Amino acid sequence: MGHMLLQASAQDKDTVIAAAFDVPGSPFIGNAVNAQVRISSDLDAGLADAEVFIDFTRPVGTLAHLSKCVTHQVAMVIGTTGFDVAGKAAIAEAGKHIPIVFAPNMSVGVNTAFKLLELAAKALQDGYDIEIVEMHHKHKVDAPSGTAVKMGEIIAEAQGSTLAERAVYSREGHTGARPDNAIGFATLRGGDVVGDHTVVFASEGERIEISHKSSSRVSYATGSMRAAHFLAKRLRAQQAGVYDMQDVLGLREQH
Repeated sequence: MGHMLLQASAQDKDTVIAAAFDVPGSPFIGNAVNAQVRISSDLDAGLADAEVFIDFTRPVGTLAHLSKCVTHQVAMVIGTTGFDVAGKAAIAEAGKHIPIVFAPNMSVGVNTAFKLLELAAKALQDGYDIEIVEMHHKHKVDAPSGTAVKMGEIIAEAQGSTLAERAVYSREGHTGARPDNAIGFATLRGGDVVGDHTVVFASEGERIEISHKSSSRVSYATGSMRAAHFLAKRLRAQQAGVYDMQDVLGLREQH
């Protein structure tokens, strides 16, 4: 993702790369990104001239970077997944001071699929069993994926419930009949799969499937750039808050 983000930033005429980071001790420290910027591990120095910081790391690293962004008043795009309740609370607290886009998936296509799932969930409430199947590369460390969990949350909310009340994350042995109100998850891992997600609405006599398949991480990078521009405007307008890609893409319903 770091390489993809640098490429997307370099190709965006309205973006200037202020800094690029890797963990201390990385062999990439000191490598040139362009004529002005080299990869560094010094966030304080790098954030001094930045407006937006884009983070695709691990929860513990993201939370450390988050506090730096608050200190330097730099907006933050968070593409990291796998946060626990305390981590999400820390992001919400930081959102009182800086604008943040926090989303489990930055792809424009995935976020359009989120909207389609909301509409489908409202229409297919009675008599439809819901299953979410996702597959990622063998190196992914969290399961189900953040995107799959978000899909479940969207469906549950659209149907006036919560995912916690309905999620079934594993099945083994004599499980008995499927509960009518369950939202089931199946997680596959293998090879170099970037990310595949399918939601199945199954009833007597028909099955509706909404799928998104990623063949590269380019879509995550281009979506992140859209999020960065969205945040830059809110930073200048001093509009702190936690946003997601539905806000970035204008898909949020207005009430």
